[in-house]
Amino acid sequence: MTLADLEAILSEADPDVFAVASAESLDALAAAERALVGKGSPMSRAKQSIGQLDAGEKPLAGKAVSAFAERVAQAVESRRAELETIAAASAPVDALDLTLGGHARPRGHLHLVTQVQRELEDIFCGMGYLVMEGPEVEDDWHNFEALNMVPGHPARSMQDTLYVDLGEAEQVLLRTHTSPVQIRTMETMTPPIYVVAPGRVYRNETLDARHSPVFHQIEALAVDRGITLADLFGTIEIFVRAMLHDDRIRTRFRPDFFPYTEPSAELAVSCIFCDGAGCRVCSQTGWIELGGCGMVDPDVLQRVGIDPEEYSGFAFGFGLERIAMIRAGIDEIKTFFDGDVRFLAQF
Repeated sequence: MTLADLEAILSEADPDVFAVASAESLDALAAAERALVGKGSPMSRAKQSIGQLDAGEKPLAGKAVSAFAERVAQAVESRRAELETIAAASAPVDALDLTLGGHARPRGHLHLVTQVQRELEDIFCGMGYLVMEGPEVEDDWHNFEALNMVPGHPARSMQDTLYVDLGEAEQVLLRTHTSPVQIRTMETMTPPIYVVAPGRVYRNETLDARHSPVFHQIEALAVDRGITLADLFGTIEIFVRAMLHDDRIRTRFRPDFFPYTEPSAELAVSCIFCDGAGCRVCSQTGWIELGGCGMVDPDVLQRVGIDPEEYSGFAFGFGLERIAMIRAGIDEIKTFFDGDVRFLAQF
């Protein structure tokens, strides 16, 4: 094998290089390219022949093979571009172009109420509380009787209860508050107890600006030696400051009645929508009620086996939607349940 023989092999393949331009499809073009530079092709035979040449001829042979490969590559690339242009021009207008890629699916995020719940859980955990959960379908004992609301007690009518018909003798209902979680906790834990119970609750209420038949609460319970009303008010003040991040908001405690706390109080904050002047959200009072609080009634402690002579405690609860309304400036509670993505995307 001489350099002249190698050049002859490549020269014989030159007409095939120009024939690449006549390929009618991409598959035909690929076949023509394999015939020129693939296994068993003229270029493959030329490469194998380089080793048989004299040392002085090998560089020249290498250049000749490289030049041939470059001619083939240019011819193939030129014809490929022509075929793709022809195919694009003849394709239907609405054809799917897979080379365009897709549109990224927008990422979702937690609902505003869930965001508020988790932030409040973090606040309480920072104060040393545990987060507890309980069933949403409750029995009468944990939802009412253990909380000093015996059958016939007038406070039961204030709860607007939704009962579940399971055909059983025992009354089953959708919990009207998360206080049953407190009862279940005191039944299974011994003091000191510091827990917070967030969750969904249900009441047979008419939907308006501040009320909904389904809403969320978060309740706190502390049972220990020496707990006083001052501990309750101090804890709530710390909680409200950490929760609302607004020095303009004022808190107000007014005497109230709850069967499971004695003494009891109602906590309200100044209305951010009217700065206390009165509007439809605050029912023209200038205040938005957040929830109730008080010292745990000794009878409740006795019902769960805790000695009220040795231990005392406080409890309070708030509506999560109310807190979210105050923080985000939302004046309709039903907005949280409409499922409007435009609203939810703002938070």
